[in-house]
Amino acid sequence: MLEFTITFLPMLVMVFYLLNVSWAIFAKSSLDYAVRVGVRYGITITGKQAAAANSDLTTMVKAMVKSQALGLLSDTSKIQVHYLEPPDPGSSAPPTDVCGQTYGNNPGNVMQVSIVGFTLVPLAPRIFTWNIKPDKSATPLTAIAADLIEPSNDMPPMGSAP
Repeated sequence: MLEFTITFLPMLVMVFYLLNVSWAIFAKSSLDYAVRVGVRYGITITGKQAAAANSDLTTMVKAMVKSQALGLLSDTSKIQVHYLEPPDPGSSAPPTDVCGQTYGNNPGNVMQVSIVGFTLVPLAPRIFTWNIKPDKSATPLTAIAADLIEPSNDMPPMGSAP
């Protein structure tokens, strides 16, 4: 009974730590997967598909990311879709942000989907020492994916980005 009492608290702290780390890894990998699926979906959407959905490219991508995030995102406000024009070959210039341009979703441009401002609340408070109050603060997580928009003769309307 004495041995159990002495080992129970450290064991409980280790179990809570393991749960929190596992939860964070699960959430991060789920968000990474969601933005990868969103980018892949976005670079292949045609104008016919967007017209059938009565929507635009940016809105459809955000909806896809939200649906693939396993319930971690309650709305699409933390999802951003950027359109970038790559620099000329051989140039070391950074890509140009063309979100506000009508040609932002042209084939060959880069679509970047990201989740920003997402915070993950721990499942159990983190205990570091006996002298300090348990830490219940949220951890910020981000996820980013990008790819070239595929060539198409039927480009969907871009919508408002980011």
